[in-house]
Amino acid sequence: MTGTSHSDKIRMKKYISTLTIAGSDSSGGAGVQADIKTMSALGCYAASAITSITVQNTLGVTAVMAVDPDIVAGQIKAVMDDIQPRVVKVGMVNDSATIHVIADTLKDYCVEYLIVDPVMVATSGARLMQADALEVFRSKLMPLATLLTPNIPEAEVLAGMEIHSVADCDEAARRIVCGCKGGLLIKGGHVDGDKKQDRLYHPDGHFVCSYVCDTVDTDNTHGTGCTLSSAIASYLAKGAGVREAIRQAKGYVTAALQAGADVEIGHGHGPVNHFFNPMRLEKC
Repeated sequence: MTGTSHSDKIRMKKYISTLTIAGSDSSGGAGVQADIKTMSALGCYAASAITSITVQNTLGVTAVMAVDPDIVAGQIKAVMDDIQPRVVKVGMVNDSATIHVIADTLKDYCVEYLIVDPVMVATSGARLMQADALEVFRSKLMPLATLLTPNIPEAEVLAGMEIHSVADCDEAARRIVCGCKGGLLIKGGHVDGDKKQDRLYHPDGHFVCSYVCDTVDTDNTHGTGCTLSSAIASYLAKGAGVREAIRQAKGYVTAALQAGADVEIGHGHGPVNHFFNPMRLEKC
């Protein structure tokens, strides 16, 4: 039996690939599991580097254990050396040592888009980033981000101020982007009302545009932030520009919320339905 011939290798096509660097959610609704589901549902090959292991279900998080930083770096290198994704998403990072190795390792590779989702607090209210890791996150990881995607509570922490209005959101953005290389998307999912508004800002702090959608009546919102940032990464990997990738990602998340509204998984905040309309794995 012979192996793949040289001519066969020439005809083979690379598939679109992405990498998620994030924590593991044992309930499967958020974290690296939500990232892989999202990227896969949108036709991307999803590789992963796990930063921490959480003891968690739809009711809350009861424990977090960080993965050894050298192992985190090793996972990233293994994927980047072999699969070579051009789009990387960073989610939950629990401690400063992990943030250091992620930033230092990624600098050695040509990453076209780095989406950073500053996961600090779970839907249940549990703290997911250690307090002393925040300054390291600001100084090491934020300057590398193509797009930073905090929700309003996370934006309040990063900006050092409360957000109660659109004007507050704009001021928070100006404070946050001074430490960023790329743009900023402040997600408005925590605001009550019949509409949800996410606001995109230029790296210089100026408002670019807003994304408004109807509020979906559901308690199944576990992992929506992870899902959105992973969807943005997926659409970028498929060739969309940043604004268009966000628009398509918002549409995907809204549809996933609607499709999962009547699904009962667990006794708390259930997950969205990531696979309401899965796509085939797409070639470059």
